[in-house]
Amino acid sequence: MRFLPVSLTTILVELADLDETLALFASLQADPIDGIAEMVPAARTLMIRFRPEKVSSSDLAAGIATRDLSAKIAPSEHLVEIPVRYDGEDLGDVAELTGLSVEEVIRRHTESEFTVAFCGFAPGFGYLVGGDTALHVPRRKSPRTRIPAGSVALAGAFSGVYPQNSPGGWQIIGTTPVKMWDIDRDPGALFQPGYRVRFFDMAKAGKTVSIPEPAARAERAVAADDPQFKVFAAPMPAVFQDLGRFGQTGQGVSASGALDRGAFNAANRIVGNPGNTPALELTLGGFSFESNARAVIGLAGAPCPVTVRDAAGRNRDFQTWQPIALEPGDVVTIGHPKTGMRAYLAVRGGFDVALVLGSAATDTLAVVGPEPVTSGTVLALKGRNEGLTSVSTDEIPAFDAPSASEVVTLDVVLGPRTDWFTEKGLETLTSQLWQVTPQSSRVGIRLAGDVPLERKDSAELPSEGTATGAIQVPHSGQPVLFLADHPLTGGYPVIGAVAEYHLDLAGQIPINAKIRFRPIGPFADIAASR
Repeated sequence: MRFLPVSLTTILVELADLDETLALFASLQADPIDGIAEMVPAARTLMIRFRPEKVSSSDLAAGIATRDLSAKIAPSEHLVEIPVRYDGEDLGDVAELTGLSVEEVIRRHTESEFTVAFCGFAPGFGYLVGGDTALHVPRRKSPRTRIPAGSVALAGAFSGVYPQNSPGGWQIIGTTPVKMWDIDRDPGALFQPGYRVRFFDMAKAGKTVSIPEPAARAERAVAADDPQFKVFAAPMPAVFQDLGRFGQTGQGVSASGALDRGAFNAANRIVGNPGNTPALELTLGGFSFESNARAVIGLAGAPCPVTVRDAAGRNRDFQTWQPIALEPGDVVTIGHPKTGMRAYLAVRGGFDVALVLGSAATDTLAVVGPEPVTSGTVLALKGRNEGLTSVSTDEIPAFDAPSASEVVTLDVVLGPRTDWFTEKGLETLTSQLWQVTPQSSRVGIRLAGDVPLERKDSAELPSEGTATGAIQVPHSGQPVLFLADHPLTGGYPVIGAVAEYHLDLAGQIPINAKIRFRPIGPFADIAASR
């Protein structure tokens, strides 16, 4: 085993192959080490997030190093059969790469029995192993920006089905009408780790394939006299957030959650809410709404001017970081911040928002969570008093929100794949300023530098877990700093990760600002304590 740093609270265990990875994963599930919070298995690695107050990285490595990796995982009794139209646009390329005919590719794929090794990349995306080795083909050299949901594809030793429209570099050999991910199904992912999977050719099956229509989700009706906010303007859709959705990595669902957790917590303290009460994350202001009831709101994060116009047309001006009392008929307009990116709007008593998989966090990449809030949305308020405390009038920001003209320094933990880059590449990462591009989002900050990061070679990295704050480097050499809505696994090397205590700051960096990465120590494997 090799133990590699990912962040201050996460390590990556590198193993010989998938069998060892699954054996270690099973061992730690059956006999867990105190302090492990979450695990993400991948092709030949196990990413482990831990609680540093309970266990150190070196003690964790020592506890793992003695585990028996010889045990084979018993096959599941659960078999999933997937109908396929073998009409994929890469089917001819796969035939050429393998030296087989198209008919032979289809035959070998349908005669194989696969096993779901792990889930990642997107909710419901299962990495299937055990197929015919003759069908092992590399990813496309140039990934597509959009692959349709239901695409059946190959990459390396894996087969898989894209559960939703998404970018990707796998070779598409067909399509299926089966819905791989359905949040209203239990479990939501059709593929679960350990399940057996077989594909069959719909053109040759000689039977009708009936795919049930998903049940329509009932809309939550809000009566006209219920306490509510009616949204008048949302130039950037607002999204509900809390501290994140944990414990769903087995279905390929990452945590998501507020990008500036400190500001989110402060917004709830301002109005006296219990911790982790869902709030609205507002990007770049411009948000406006009318309240039909008495309420107390609080904003924290990017400093936005707040104007409240009462029913008589009189205006009152407020700033963030203070409680604001509202009367029926008040119209609140939240202006654009001069610094920072995101503010958090909390209301005393909380919003009446449905939880999805135990959380109100909206994952914009995975499309999991409450619907984005746009103009015309009616936000129901709970109007209850359980667990409330006094409002807080002495909240202050943890840091000054950065402006678009600033250079922001972020501390970085080097690893886990720092050694995939040349000395020049590492020097470029730390000495060059990286500009935040307009393509940035809650998924990640896309960066541009004059000199791309230089790798030692163009070797392909088997998919492995990625952490919030990871600095992933695609073939272009222009890095992406992963934020809360990043994919659970990725196939490009991660040169380092932003230290957890700077993640809130990263979530507030505006477009065109520049970032300087500052390593907090050299890259080195984690030595198991004796």
